[in-house]
Amino acid sequence: MPSGALPRIAGVAGRIRAEDIELVRERARIDEVVRDYVSLRSAGGGSLKGLCPFHEERTPSFQVTPSRGFYYCFGCGEGGDVLTFVQKVDHATFVEAVEKLAARFGVALRYEEGGAAPVRRTGERTRLLDAHRHAAAYYVQQLRSPQAQPARQFLTERGFDEGAWERFGVGYAPTGWDNLLTVLRAKGYSDDEIVGAGLAARRDRGPYDRFRGRLVWPIRDLSSDVIGFGARRLGEDDDGPKYLNTPETAIYKKSQVLYGIDLARRDIARTKQAVVVEGYTDVMAAHLAGVTTAIATCGTAFGGEHVKVLRRLLADDDVFAGQVVFTFDGDAAGRKAALRAFSEDQKFVAQTYVAVEPSGLDPCDLRLANGDEAVRALVAGRVPLFEFAIRAELDGVDVGTAEGRVAGLRRAAPVVARIRDVALRPEYVKLLAGWLGMEPEVVSRAVADALRQDRRPAPVVPAPPDAPAVARLPRPDPRDKVAAVEREALKVALQVPQLAGSWVDSLEEGSFTAPAYRAVYAAIAGAGEAGAGLVGRAWVDAVLGAAADDAVRRVVLELSVDALPKENPDQRYAVSVVARLLQLVADRRITEVKAHLSQADPTSPTHAQLFADLLAIEAYRRELREHVAGGSAD
Repeated sequence: MPSGALPRIAGVAGRIRAEDIELVRERARIDEVVRDYVSLRSAGGGSLKGLCPFHEERTPSFQVTPSRGFYYCFGCGEGGDVLTFVQKVDHATFVEAVEKLAARFGVALRYEEGGAAPVRRTGERTRLLDAHRHAAAYYVQQLRSPQAQPARQFLTERGFDEGAWERFGVGYAPTGWDNLLTVLRAKGYSDDEIVGAGLAARRDRGPYDRFRGRLVWPIRDLSSDVIGFGARRLGEDDDGPKYLNTPETAIYKKSQVLYGIDLARRDIARTKQAVVVEGYTDVMAAHLAGVTTAIATCGTAFGGEHVKVLRRLLADDDVFAGQVVFTFDGDAAGRKAALRAFSEDQKFVAQTYVAVEPSGLDPCDLRLANGDEAVRALVAGRVPLFEFAIRAELDGVDVGTAEGRVAGLRRAAPVVARIRDVALRPEYVKLLAGWLGMEPEVVSRAVADALRQDRRPAPVVPAPPDAPAVARLPRPDPRDKVAAVEREALKVALQVPQLAGSWVDSLEEGSFTAPAYRAVYAAIAGAGEAGAGLVGRAWVDAVLGAAADDAVRRVVLELSVDALPKENPDQRYAVSVVARLLQLVADRRITEVKAHLSQADPTSPTHAQLFADLLAIEAYRRELREHVAGGSAD
C-alpha cells in the first residue's frame, strides 16, 4: 500500500473539519444506521449479523461490531465504518454521507479553507432543496383540485390510479401567473431564490410561475431530494412545448439527471440491470409492471454524465457488472435513438442491450394495451446493442444477391470495427458472416480494413541509413488495462503536476508493473516531488535529467507530448487518474493479505493484525473509488 492515508488536495474550499468528521463517526452508532437496511441478530462476542445488503445470500455473512464501529461481509468482502456504509448503501459521496449523518445525529459541521463562505453555499443548496420540497407538496395538493380534472383524466386514461399518483409524487401546476410564487413568498423565499431555483421565470413586469396549467412530475436525485420538475402540456390552448423541464440551476444539471433514479437505484444495484425508457409515463408504467429498474432522461439525450451515474450504481469497473437496456419506439425515430446510443455504449463495460417493440408502442401504451406481462416481456426480449446496430445497417439489403452481400458488408464492417472489445469483435465477425452468407475470413478482412481506416495512423518517416540506433524499452501490450492506467497516471505526472502533485508523490516504483513505466517513475522521483512547484518544460527537463538512460528519456518525452483524453484537465480529473492507479495497487495488496490471512492461525495475533490490515486497505480502496468516480466523466 503506497500510503497510509489519502493525500489531501490543496486548494479545495469547503473541506469539513477533521474533528467534526470524527465526531460524526463517534455519534453515529453503526448498528443503529445499519438496522435501517438490515435485520440484525446477535452473532456472539458483541457482534451482530444479518444478510448482506450488497450481494445476494441465503446465510448471513454480514457482521457488525458496534464497539469498534466497523462492518464486514465475509461473503463479498465489503467492509468499513459507518461513513463507508452510508456511501455504499445510498450511493453517496463521502461529503454527502458525512452531512447526512451529521444532520441525523445532531453534529454541527464546520468547513475549512474559506471561512463562512462554504457554509453559506451549503445553506443556499439547502434552501433550494427546501423550496422544491414545498413546491412538490403544493403541486400534489393541487392535483385534487377541481381545476386539475384534465390532469387526473390524463393519468386515468393511461392506466394510473391514485395509488400510482402518490407513489410517483405526480402533481398539478394550476393556471395563473403567481400561484406558486405566492406560496413560496409566504414561506420566506425571495423572488431571486425562486427564480434561481428554476421555479419561476422573469419578465419585464416581474417574475411568474414557470409551470402553469400542466401535469407535473418531481425529479429527484439519488438522495431522493426533489431538484426539479418535468411538466406536460394538457390543453391545446397552451402554446408552449409538449414537455417543459426545469432549466439548469445550481442543483439541476440535465446532463446528469435521470428520472426515477431515486426509486430504481437500489434495484439497479441489486439486480445489476438498468432499463432506460423515454418518458415519465414510461417509467411509471415500467415500475408498476414490475420493471423496477426503469429510468429516463429529462429533456435531453442519454450522454456521458448519465453513464457516470449508472456506472456508480452498477459498480461498472472494467469487469462485467450488469446490463443496460435501452427501450425505444419501433419507428424510425426510435431506431435512430438506438443507433445514437451505440456510440455511448463504448463508455460502458457492462453489456448494453436494446428492447424495441415492433408495433411501435412505448412501455406506457404497451401496458395499457396488453398488460404488465407485455412490458416485462419487452425487456426480456432485449438484443445486444451491437447486434441491433449491425442489423440496422443490413436493413433493405438483398443478401440473396452477390451485389447485395457486398453492399451489406461495406455498410456493416465499419460498425463491427468500432467495437472496442477485442475479444467481442471476432464473435460479431462470425455473426455478420452468417447473416450475409459469406466466409468469416472475407468478413474479417473487411473489418480489419475498416479498423485501419478508422485509426488513420500518422505516416512514418523512415530514418536515414546512417542514423544511429536508438535504445528502446519494451512497451506494454496496448491491451493491458493495468498498463494503460499506469500510462495515464504518468502523463498526468509529467504534463500537469500542479494538479495532482501530492497524489503522484504518494506513488512508489512498485506501483508500476510495466518496466518502462517503473523506470519513468524512478526518474520522476529522482527529479524531486511532483508537487514541489516545477511545471511545464522546467519540470520535464528535471525528469529527463534524472532518467537512467536514453531509453527512459525517450519514454519520458513520449508521455510528455501524448495528449491527455481531457482537453483541459482540471484537478478532479487529474486526481481521478492517479487515484485509479492507487486503487489497482490496493487491489493487489488486498489479494496478498487475503492469501496470508487464509494461511494464518485464526487464534493468533498475526491473524488479527492481517484482518485489521485488510479492513484498512479495503476502506482506503473505497475512498479512492470516490475520487475515481469524481473525475472519470468530466
